Amino acid sequence: MEEYRHGAEVYQDHLRIIDGFDGELKARDERIRILERDNAQLKAKLQALHRWQFKSNKKKDKETGEKEDEQTSSSHKAKRKKRGAPVGHPGWVRPKPDHIDRTVEVPAPRICPHCQSEDLTPMEERTEHVQEDIVIQPRTLVTRYLHGQAFCSRCHRPVVQAGEGELLNAPIGPVAKSVAIYLRYRIGIPYRKTTELFRELFGLNFVPASALGFDRKAATQGAPLYEDLRDKIRTSEVVHADETSWHGDGVGHYVWFAGNETLAFFHIDRHRSSEVAKNIFGDHFDGTLVRDRYAAYNGIGADWQACIAHILTKAKEIRGQHALLPKEQKDAATVSFCDRLMDLCSRLCDTGNKFKSGDIPWKKAAPIEKSFVSQLNTLCKQPLRFKPAETLRTYLVGPEQRFLFTFLRHPGVPPTNNHAEQSLRHLVIFRKICFGTRSQSGLQTHSILPSLVQTARRQGVPPREFLQTLLTTDTATAQAALYHNSS
Repeated sequence: MEEYRHGAEVYQDHLRIIDGFDGELKARDERIRILERDNAQLKAKLQALHRWQFKSNKKKDKETGEKEDEQTSSSHKAKRKKRGAPVGHPGWVRPKPDHIDRTVEVPAPRICPHCQSEDLTPMEERTEHVQEDIVIQPRTLVTRYLHGQAFCSRCHRPVVQAGEGELLNAPIGPVAKSVAIYLRYRIGIPYRKTTELFRELFGLNFVPASALGFDRKAATQGAPLYEDLRDKIRTSEVVHADETSWHGDGVGHYVWFAGNETLAFFHIDRHRSSEVAKNIFGDHFDGTLVRDRYAAYNGIGADWQACIAHILTKAKEIRGQHALLPKEQKDAATVSFCDRLMDLCSRLCDTGNKFKSGDIPWKKAAPIEKSFVSQLNTLCKQPLRFKPAETLRTYLVGPEQRFLFTFLRHPGVPPTNNHAEQSLRHLVIFRKICFGTRSQSGLQTHSILPSLVQTARRQGVPPREFLQTLLTTDTATAQAALYHNSS
């Protein structure tokens, strides 16, 4: 009996061990299933990233697309957007010059330029062709300034004053310097090509290091205006903000942008933290900030508008990644979610444009916002199996949902941050030309001068003329020239 009872106990122990193994197998199977799903999603993300970096040649694909069936090809052609200007867009022609500087009489040809025939009959009728060109005078304007001197009893030395258009102790004048700065910070020409251009077109020789000195001088003169510009940004009602990468002496830096339709402020910093954002906007910024979802801007401003275009782009990326998943890993709800979200974001952007143009009166903003909130909540009601889509869905129904519709509560606030994207585009291109900076003074120069040049353009001031004013006058005069003599 003891052996019998012992055998029964051993049997029960074995059953418990088997149950434990079954539980571990089920847990490992579930773990394997989750890992396989995550692996498929990561592969799809990697493949989408690879396709984005190495896009196919669409023209070549079009030429070699003979293997596609006719039905697919015809439907693709039907959806393809027609090249050129939109339907009904007015055409543009070059305006005729308002004056004629010279007239050249051209005799009738004796030989036909097409068939080389000599059997030509002269005609009484004449044709007119007006052509504009430029006049290049490869010379410099050399000015001699004869200074009257006065002895200063405090400094114990003779002193002189600058004449009109003169930079004391500078062998190169303000016009040439302002043109060189303009070519670099507006047109985007490197120092060496700038010196070559001056040598070939104007006969003025200087080395690239001199052009660098022009920038340093202008940056020093413009530093007070730069700080004043920061103060104006802090008191603005609506400000766009964004940032992009920059290279500083081989170390990663970031170009921060803050501005609106009338102001542009750039700041290059080593960090991409909230401390830099507070340094730009201050501790008491009470305007509306149009931005993306980057957390460094949290706490900046009394209210902010999330960029709808970023959410639209994110939905497109998620749909593209989901399409690369294996068939057994796909989720039909994710595809429907992305399509409906993209349509909702497009309608939000169109609504913002109609409010801006006045097609929709502002009194209808409140019911329109209520309708969009209801549509968004209905869209995000069910959870999704695809992790990136679920993350986006959670954000859309989270506590920051109200920041998606700020443009419907504050007049003058756009639904997208396209303004900041376009403002940073010039520096992104310039980064590829100059490969960044190599010193702290370079970082400061590339923060000050682009800010002043862009602000001048948005104020309707010719940037080249403003740079000349900046180099030859005091701070108050330069500031008045930058803002049309406004406060």
